[in-house]
This record gives sequence, C-alpha cells and structure tokens, in this order.
Amino acid sequence: MDPLIARKTWRTLEPVHGAIYFVPEAREEYAGVGIDDRMRGYFASRAAPMGAVPASVVIATFFNFDLELVRRSMDGVWDHVTPESMTAARLRAADRMLRRLAPDAVDTPEMAEAAELARIAALAACDRPEGRPLFAGHASLAWPDEPHLVLWHAQSLLREFRGDGHIVALTVEGLNGCEALVTHAAAGDVSAEILRATRQRTGDDWLAAEERLRSIGWLDPDLAFTDLGRDRRAWIEQRTDELAAAPYDAIGADGCARLRELVRPMSKAMASAFG
Repeated sequence: MDPLIARKTWRTLEPVHGAIYFVPEAREEYAGVGIDDRMRGYFASRAAPMGAVPASVVIATFFNFDLELVRRSMDGVWDHVTPESMTAARLRAADRMLRRLAPDAVDTPEMAEAAELARIAALAACDRPEGRPLFAGHASLAWPDEPHLVLWHAQSLLREFRGDGHIVALTVEGLNGCEALVTHAAAGDVSAEILRATRQRTGDDWLAAEERLRSIGWLDPDLAFTDLGRDRRAWIEQRTDELAAAPYDAIGADGCARLRELVRPMSKAMASAFG
C-alpha cells in the first residue's frame, strides 16, 4: 500500500475515534464507574485494554506526557476500578457520542459498509502485533456487534497500531517524550504552547529538551529546525507512514478510497467535538 494513501485514510477516519478524548459522554461514563478526574479517566481508559498495568507501562506506551502526571493519574487507579469496567465504560461512551454527533449515520447501509472495510484493515493489523504493546492490548478486546461501534473499534486499533510505530521511529532517533514534542512544535503543525499544556510538560523539561536538540544540531538558536533537524523529523514522519501502511493492503487503494468517501461526512460531524 502506498503509505500516503494509508495516511489519508487514517486521517479521514481519525475523528471517529479521536472524539472520545473530548466528549462529555466519556467523562460521564468514567465517573459512573468511579473515576471522576479527567486525566485519570483518559489514562485509565486508554491503558485498560493492556490490563491493570502500572504507571511505568503507561509512561512507556503513551510516551510524551509528563512523567509525574502519568504517575499521579495512575496512582491507585486499579484499586477503584477494573480494566474491564473501564473498557466497557469507554465503549458505552463511544456509542453515546456517535449517536449524538452523527445520528443520521448510525443505522445506515453506508455505516455497515464502512465498518466492514475498516474491520478488514484492522484485522490485517492484528496479524502484525510485534513491537506494538498498546495496539496489542486493544486487539485483545472483543469486537462489538453494532456497525457504528465496529467502525469505532477498528479505527481505535488502526490508530494505536500507527501510534506504536510512531514511537518506534521516535525512539530510533533517540528522542525522549518531551524532545518529540519540541520537534512537533518546530514542524509548525501545533504550537509549543498547546503541546506543552495538553501534555502538562514543565518549563524545565521543555527547556532541557530544546537545549539538547540544539546541542545535537536539530534546532538553531531561534528554535527553528536546522536542515538536519528538518530532515530527521521528515524521516520520522515518513517511517511512521511506512510502518502504518500494511493493514490497508487488505482493502487496497479502491477500498481505501471508498472508505474515505463513506466516512468523510461522519468525520466532519465528529470533528465538532474537538472544539
């Protein structure tokens, strides 16, 4: 599969999955099982498919969040809720958010067709779990029955499959989590302020990351990419695309195009959750 086609397909579908991190339904469902802190709910719900793992595993698999934030958020979380109840709460939240944000799409032939295409690709990803621990945890979950939840779960798998590969590429380049964020900011897609705030990185962490990236020649004194830094970040993105492409071979370029066509209206509706 052409990695660019695979990337376009993933990007078109991503709001279907990604909205779960922003919608009130998620916070309500997590509070209903005993987790009423937003960040604890985020980390516990996304990590739950791996089982009752400690903070160290979440730090390793989520990669770019402040380490102390993860430790605080995961401290004692499995004393209050089981992984199974968190994954069930997350699926309930997905059902509610899809029915609220894209009600006209849920019970349609187009949804059933999109769900089947996405499921085929996600099942192909399940043949390649090596080196992808967060994906493998999600792949161990039972498939839901309703097509709109099949689509959501399939995209969840494809998202984590890609994310694990992205961490591999970042690690090959020797970057830690905060350094990865600084290079993301330097690329210009998202501001440093937003990245620092959403991952709750401290000023000291951020300054240390900037200093190291200057010392290895990736950033200039104004924190812009040098030619070396631009080339290495481009390699990270290219390798991420390449590592994420294989599952889409199962539906081919025509299947990817059809999947994007089917999902695009719903993705636009789901994007409203991102504010």
